Amino acid sequence: MQKIPGLPANVEKLETDLKKSLERYQSLLEEIEDGYIELDLKGNITFFNSAFARFLEYSPEKLMGMSYREFMKKGDVQRVFKAFNHVYRTLTPNKAFDYELVRSDGGIVIGELSISLRKAPDGRPAGFRCIVRDITKRKQVERELETHRRRLEAIFESVNDAIVTVDNNMNVMEANAATHNICGVTTDNLVGKVLTDCAGGCSGMCHAVLQETLKNKTAVKDYQIECIHDAQKHQKVSISTSPLLDKDNRFLGAVLVIKDITRISDLERELKTKHKYHNIIGKSKKIQNIFYLLEDLSDIETTVLITGESGTGKELAARAIHYGGRRAFNPFVTVNCSALSENLLESELFGHVKGAFTGAIKDTQGRFQTANGGTILLDEIGDISPRIQLKLLRVLQEKEFERVGQTESIKVDIRVIACTNRDLKELVGMGQFREDLYYRLKVVEIELPPLRERKEDIGLLIDHFIQLFNRKFSKNIAGVSDEVRNAFVNYNWPGNIRELEHALERAYVLCHGDMIESVHIPSEIKLQKSTGRIVGKRNIDDSLRELVVALEKTGWNKAKAARLLGIDRRTVYRWLSKYDISKPHDLM
Repeated sequence: MQKIPGLPANVEKLETDLKKSLERYQSLLEEIEDGYIELDLKGNITFFNSAFARFLEYSPEKLMGMSYREFMKKGDVQRVFKAFNHVYRTLTPNKAFDYELVRSDGGIVIGELSISLRKAPDGRPAGFRCIVRDITKRKQVERELETHRRRLEAIFESVNDAIVTVDNNMNVMEANAATHNICGVTTDNLVGKVLTDCAGGCSGMCHAVLQETLKNKTAVKDYQIECIHDAQKHQKVSISTSPLLDKDNRFLGAVLVIKDITRISDLERELKTKHKYHNIIGKSKKIQNIFYLLEDLSDIETTVLITGESGTGKELAARAIHYGGRRAFNPFVTVNCSALSENLLESELFGHVKGAFTGAIKDTQGRFQTANGGTILLDEIGDISPRIQLKLLRVLQEKEFERVGQTESIKVDIRVIACTNRDLKELVGMGQFREDLYYRLKVVEIELPPLRERKEDIGLLIDHFIQLFNRKFSKNIAGVSDEVRNAFVNYNWPGNIRELEHALERAYVLCHGDMIESVHIPSEIKLQKSTGRIVGKRNIDDSLRELVVALEKTGWNKAKAARLLGIDRRTVYRWLSKYDISKPHDLM
């Protein structure tokens, strides 16, 4: 800009300031990465920055005066014209929108165009200002992502398994079409809602599995349950859950996959004999029948009484019922009713408040309250006193109780399983056990057979304990010799599976080779081909003879004799009293 002679000093200063302002304006426009253009009202370019020229790869001489229609695809010309016209009429800027431009070499690029009105000094419209951003790469990535998303969506919807994703609060983020077939709930009734609130006739047994993953951030694989809803009264499913993570491994929620295995399960049940159910092992007909019964009881909320001799696996059966049902991820609490006095058992079961009795220095929660939502196993139920029987009857009937020293009732949601090796019906006849409690407990009874009645299972049990003790003792014992196996089969196992386990554990301690031999097993197993059983109606003479032999070996120490026979000490006292057996005078 040339200086005009004779102008006042303030005008010269204004010119200088204007020049500097224009230079800063020009410099700023050259520094930005986005293209900038100014157009007149006819749409011809009157100004542009270098970024715009680079974007279209036109020379500055070619661009100056060019109409926007010349570098725009024909399909977009009318749309852009309407945008310019809207800005002109409303005097409001037009938000960014996408359109395709043609470069000088004919290549297509995608721009994001923002338009605003440029005014003359008198306020009238003089043209337009436009910001043009190159979004070609972004659009390519978006298209690739959209293609990938549609591909995943197609896969997601084509999978026959139900797939549900939830956030940390169990809000459903996604669900596929198979969810309706398996769970009986449409995706519209799931997405955006809390999963536990939209069961739609479903029992909701998968919720606990999903909450376990949300709580511990760990996966659960192939957990099988019986799933029941309005459309499917008998459906066996396999549930798997896994944490849902973003690209930075931040925890977002969990994925639930539900596979309908009803048909497979039915075929397996018909065609294949199970040799293991949870931790119970056996192929004998009696054990197979118990497997089926345990499976049926897993999801039926009823009280169960498990009977059988000591060492037959009553607690294992109780755990199988609990961990096979919908309460599997809730507490499983065991109480040995014979190990405590009446007052201590009452406090242990129901809890107490501070000051309820001497030594009650604080409020204590009982086992029933601890087991809330889960299962409580009352072991040796036949040994509880009449007062505890009465309180227990109320819990079974009303699902509520009071802590010792408290009058306020506590409600609980629990499943009760009871175990005993005693004949409760006989105790009822003797007046030692309440008849109403007996029938309340015996809604369903599972009678576990003694090992002597399922000897075809001994081989499986041996192999199971071999694997178990190899891991425990860090050994690599291949198995037992034929002589030992025959001795095990011929032995009557008064202590049942527990005695078998202890016999093999003893052998592991003594064995330093790769095969358990007869020298490693207890002498009573090697020397006796058949023994009686202390508990039971059969072979009474043999049983009494075995009891006397055990007492003589232990110097008439009843506790040691009970351990030797693998039975409960109270059983020894009961038989001594019943058959009037006493220590010989010469041993007193």
